[in-house]
Amino acid sequence: MTEKPNPQLSPPLQRLLLQVADALQAVRSGRSLTDVLARCPAELRPATQALSFYVLRLLSSAEAARALLAPKAPPPKVDALLVSALALLWPCAPGAAPPYTDHTVVDQAVSAVRKRAPASAGFVNAVLRRFLRERSAIVLAAQAAEPAAYNHPQWWIDRVRADWPQQWQAILQANNQHPPMTLRVNARRGSTESYLARLAAAGIKATPVGPLAPQALLLERALPVMALPGFADGDVSVQDAAAQLAAPLTVGALASLPALASGARVLDACSAPGGKTAHLLELADLDLLALDSDAGRLTRVQDNLQRLCLKAQTKAADARQSHGDGAWWDGQLFDAILLDAPCSASGIVRRHPDVRWLRRPTDIGNLATIQAELLDALWPTLKPGGRLVYATCSIFKAEGEHQVDAFLQRQSDAKHIDVAGMSGHLLPLTHNGEAAGGLPSVLDGFYYALLIKKL
Repeated sequence: MTEKPNPQLSPPLQRLLLQVADALQAVRSGRSLTDVLARCPAELRPATQALSFYVLRLLSSAEAARALLAPKAPPPKVDALLVSALALLWPCAPGAAPPYTDHTVVDQAVSAVRKRAPASAGFVNAVLRRFLRERSAIVLAAQAAEPAAYNHPQWWIDRVRADWPQQWQAILQANNQHPPMTLRVNARRGSTESYLARLAAAGIKATPVGPLAPQALLLERALPVMALPGFADGDVSVQDAAAQLAAPLTVGALASLPALASGARVLDACSAPGGKTAHLLELADLDLLALDSDAGRLTRVQDNLQRLCLKAQTKAADARQSHGDGAWWDGQLFDAILLDAPCSASGIVRRHPDVRWLRRPTDIGNLATIQAELLDALWPTLKPGGRLVYATCSIFKAEGEHQVDAFLQRQSDAKHIDVAGMSGHLLPLTHNGEAAGGLPSVLDGFYYALLIKKL
């Protein structure tokens, strides 16, 4: 189901549970897990991340069990510890092994509570031991409700079911799986085949993803990036296979469109953290402007470009402010625009399991409004005959298919071109791209639309 820390190599579970409980409290209060982990002690961070992912992927189940065992919730700091321990005691899928033995979880959870709230140690011990005695019945009762059965908020389940009535259960189940680690070979530094040979020489097993993502290699198991040959030198990056479709859609020859000429003027409108920016420059010689509204996140774009020995102009600005006072646009039209728009991130829940707990139902409509504003603001900056690639890492149709349908109704000079296996909604399921001989089931959920401005 998820990453599992090695008990022989990890810090004591007691210490980790305290960190995980703090992370859970932070997510419950609306903070990103990424931000929380950045403040975790370095020696505890990898194992804390692994356990936090594990707990967040079972959060509704564990919360439902706690409610059955203790209808009156304990104080938040105790509840976070208790729910984290219940998640670790939750039955694993057939054939899977739990990260810790039941005895270790109970013992270490009680020890952690003694450090955080000593008066609650007996209560936590009693709840956990009762769960072990009655586990089968409690699991069955908890999973009678959809949130605990699928470990997503009810509104999220309802939206996925409405958008994907045939696939909704498979999508929710896929969201709780451990994501693969996919590499992008720098096309300027060598071929995919030659890098695959370098990996093999280093004892690292990998396989090519397929023709739709020719720079993509799927690792058999995840590794620290510095263990990858040539990573520090810019020979390779980490990027999901679905995300690797953005650059070729923007600059490549496809669907009867020629590849962009050398020196073409290109805008990456929401560029941070810079993976797609770099991929664009790896594939073509471009006059590229990387824009992002967050100056802090823009430094990550610059860092990525520096490691890969690539150059682009970067600017901190809201892409919607293309005209008027304080506008970022100089009036020179772009040959191509990549708009990787802010979205719900509903397609990358495997990689960011906190997303489903941080989002609220109203967020989808608010994000759709921003996406429409970005499309309308950027369209006038595109040359006639130019292309705009609209992308979101979302499986929600309001941020994909429905968004583009509405845009086409507003813009009479816009034409949508379908690219088999690459455009439309890509779901984290086995059917993606099979008809086109393309992407396997390793990709994240994405939406792509290739839009051409009529001459």
